[in-house]
Amino acid sequence: MFGPIEVLYRLDGGVAVRYVSSTGGLISGSGGARVWTEPLSESGDPDILLVPGGLGTRKLVEDGPTLKFIRATSQTARFVLSVCTGSALLAKAGVLSHRRATSNKLAWDWVVQQSAEVEWVRKARWVVDAKFYTSAGVSAGIDMALGFVRDQVGIQVAESFARGLEYVWNREEDQDPF
Repeated sequence: MFGPIEVLYRLDGGVAVRYVSSTGGLISGSGGARVWTEPLSESGDPDILLVPGGLGTRKLVEDGPTLKFIRATSQTARFVLSVCTGSALLAKAGVLSHRRATSNKLAWDWVVQQSAEVEWVRKARWVVDAKFYTSAGVSAGIDMALGFVRDQVGIQVAESFARGLEYVWNREEDQDPF
């Protein structure tokens, strides 16, 4: 999630980032990064919902309050983005039904089991379907976020952000070497 957040934060006016979890409090990612979170019930209505992936999604696909939050917030958010196996949570919450989406290829078999209602696109770096942007793995999440910026404010801004990050942007959504 941190790569896409770095991209989104560069938008004019910045992006106010709020981290949420089922109960709030300090959570740790698989890499050991710690983030202070608010409880789901206090999160408000974001313009952009970013759903990260990772090993924790395997438990969260069975967490009723989290799925309810994703379902409700996806309805009101202007845009919904996911990184890696975050798309499994979106699928399980039912918000990707009858939509195209992708996910991390190393977890592909597990992710696609979360919903047969999704048109899963295996050969994609990221997929856009209406307000939903789903990406493959971690670096694809940065590519997707830059693609989102391109779609919303233009190619020059997206290229400027990539240069500022010293990042080689894979601009083609359907070019995924994995």
